[in-house]
Amino acid sequence: MAGGKSNSNSNSNITPQLRRAVCNSNVERRPTSTPSPSVIVIGGGMAGIAAARALQDASFQVVLLESRDRLGGRVHTDYSFGFPIDLGASWLHGVCKENPLAPLIGRLGLPLYRTSGDNSVLYDHDLESYALFDMDGKQVPQDLVTKVGVKFEEILKETDEVRKEFSEDMSITRAFSIVFERKPELRLEGISHKVLQWYLCRMEGWFAADADTISLKSWDQEELLPGGHGLMVRGYRPVINTLAKGLDIRLSHRVTKILRRYNGVMVTVEDGRSFVADAAIIAVPLGVLKANVIKFEPKLPDWKEAAIADLGVGIENKIVLHFEKVFWPNVEFLGVVAETSYCCSYFLNLHKATGHSVLVYMPAGQLARDIEKMSDEEAANFAYMQLKKILPDASDPIHFLVSHWGTDINSLGSYSYDMVGKPHDLYEKLRVPVDNLFFAGEATSVDFPGSVHGAFATGAMAAEDCRMRVLERYGELDLFEPVMGEEVMSIPIQISRM
Repeated sequence: MAGGKSNSNSNSNITPQLRRAVCNSNVERRPTSTPSPSVIVIGGGMAGIAAARALQDASFQVVLLESRDRLGGRVHTDYSFGFPIDLGASWLHGVCKENPLAPLIGRLGLPLYRTSGDNSVLYDHDLESYALFDMDGKQVPQDLVTKVGVKFEEILKETDEVRKEFSEDMSITRAFSIVFERKPELRLEGISHKVLQWYLCRMEGWFAADADTISLKSWDQEELLPGGHGLMVRGYRPVINTLAKGLDIRLSHRVTKILRRYNGVMVTVEDGRSFVADAAIIAVPLGVLKANVIKFEPKLPDWKEAAIADLGVGIENKIVLHFEKVFWPNVEFLGVVAETSYCCSYFLNLHKATGHSVLVYMPAGQLARDIEKMSDEEAANFAYMQLKKILPDASDPIHFLVSHWGTDINSLGSYSYDMVGKPHDLYEKLRVPVDNLFFAGEATSVDFPGSVHGAFATGAMAAEDCRMRVLERYGELDLFEPVMGEEVMSIPIQISRM
């Protein structure tokens, strides 16, 4: 947004003071009859939309710039099958009233399917909902799956002892090796070893990263809300659409430069147009910040650049296979066990939650990177071949969808995680404002990184910080209520377990 009075100066001659009246053919402007606080929100994912919604409700003038031709960012509900499929985020982690998204989801009457009542990082599905098979299609006995699960937790407890003993950080993989050296009885052989690798594969899926890059010191530092994990049966699109209603949203506006001065910001997009406002909220994915595709002038402080560089960003993709009819067991997860976690795999059974004959293959880490090098047809065939290993009589899919979060220039990754040797406070450092630039997104959430509700909460937090800072300068702080009201009508979430 820009000020309203025209100014004959070209914006190439902008002085260190950004005039609120900047206006020329290249610069978007706003009316000046009654000057009011203005903010540019960059990024139309959950965090950006939450921030824009809060600030507009607080009587700010807000424009939201989004590089894609759609809203939602890494929340992307696809309807090409004739029903909703979330290609990005699809769970509400923490089905409880404490979840900041719960009031909105309840108010919209959106149903969730509870895939686990357990709050663990490791189990976002209950153990009895799994059916695991070896590469020859032989199902692993359920009691063995349960026993190896107990053993996996024992190993993790031992890694906690390793963590206490060593001052320096190490990877989960290295910690497992030390545990096996100390307690050989925890080593497993044969099919038990393969099931253990599958549990490790699921852990890697949670972080969207390989175990040899996940920090031992920080892997369990995020806060887990009670209530277990719920799948959004109708997808996240209704939530996005509700929050975005009435906002000034500019799609296909890829930001290339952010110029900040003490009294305002100028944001330039790919086609050369510029927007001027009092402040900006930057809610783009961590992968995009890492790629330096947005030029900051002046450059961001060293501590901010270090936080961007040192936080990990993982990759998890979805290959969605739609079949004519169901031919698989009535469980929530189908798994393939193997000698290494890289060769293990798993399919989410959407039929159990939604009634549609759909399986979703979910590769993460290096496997996801390797699959991203394939065409969509090759990726779908790869997933189908994994399925044929465990169900040889599987019918051919009639449709497929493939996500590319790692190579998509608008995301360049799925979500953040703690890398080996890097402190957990990097999330907070990424969140801290720089002058009149505020930061939001899942990678700025100390307690809930990598989650939709974490992104939502940071958007609200950035909006409140921004509101306070801007109104302070206007001398109108007492004229505005907080952007997030305290009294929200509580409507219970519709949760089912088929």
